[in-house]
Amino acid sequence: MHIEIMGVPIDFGPGRRGVDMGPSAIRYAGLQAGLEALGHTVEDRGNVQVPPSETCESGDPRLRYLDAIVAVEQRTAEQVASIVTAGHMPVVLGGDHSIALGSVAGAARDRTLGVIWLDAHGDFNTADTTPSGNIHGMPLAALCGYGDERLVGLGGSAGTGPRVSPQNVAVVGVRDLDLEERDLMREAGVTVYSMEAVDRYGIGEVMRRAIDIASRGTQGIYVSLDLDVLDPMYAPGVGTPVTGGLTYREAHLAAEMLAETGQVVGLDLVEVNPILDQRNTTGALAVELALSALGKRVWGQT
Repeated sequence: MHIEIMGVPIDFGPGRRGVDMGPSAIRYAGLQAGLEALGHTVEDRGNVQVPPSETCESGDPRLRYLDAIVAVEQRTAEQVASIVTAGHMPVVLGGDHSIALGSVAGAARDRTLGVIWLDAHGDFNTADTTPSGNIHGMPLAALCGYGDERLVGLGGSAGTGPRVSPQNVAVVGVRDLDLEERDLMREAGVTVYSMEAVDRYGIGEVMRRAIDIASRGTQGIYVSLDLDVLDPMYAPGVGTPVTGGLTYREAHLAAEMLAETGQVVGLDLVEVNPILDQRNTTGALAVELALSALGKRVWGQT
């Protein structure tokens, strides 16, 4: 497989700075060397240009830094679209989760994709439901056609409209939803597997169901992995940690099951914050999970 790495060091979303250094932390932990050791051809495109937040106007308090984010994510979408058109796989390093506005939209240009969103949060707010105004809490809603038209229409080849169908979206590991956000996800028809579902059915069954949803009638699966889907015990270096998340082995099994499908067309690794981390533990874990999602096995499929 030919993999292209690109970083999007954006941090307009979180209340605390630091996720702009996430791409560097993940690279430092050996992402490229690890992928090459699996036999992949790997090239690194470097980072998408992102202006310092101090130089940008925050604007509408319900859509903070909208203009700057749209500009960055449009550039991200164009680069990802070119990678996928070349038949290569994008691995996109965040930065906050707003990067998925560009990465998923670019990958889904002119093709039908399912999405598996691994996250402690739903990221399904809009300007009408958000309690914070932070756009990193809105990307999945916008990709599904909900919210401000400048976000909904971002990255497409023409016009506006959903970049993915909510019926092909599965969110796994959720344990922190805003009330109106939860209602909107139900209205949209997104499938949510909370940590309660993981506890009840096990991560293997949850991922089997999620993969079925994301692959039904689609041309591939885009995986967007927020490291806060794991319990902070394993991933301390994230901006919005929530206790009670996936264990180390549950996260790896989820990634391994995705690899077994042979349908993964792109991967995000987001919300790594080195300022809050311990000896780059979370950056290294992001690399480990990427390798599991892209083919690493100790023994092989059972």
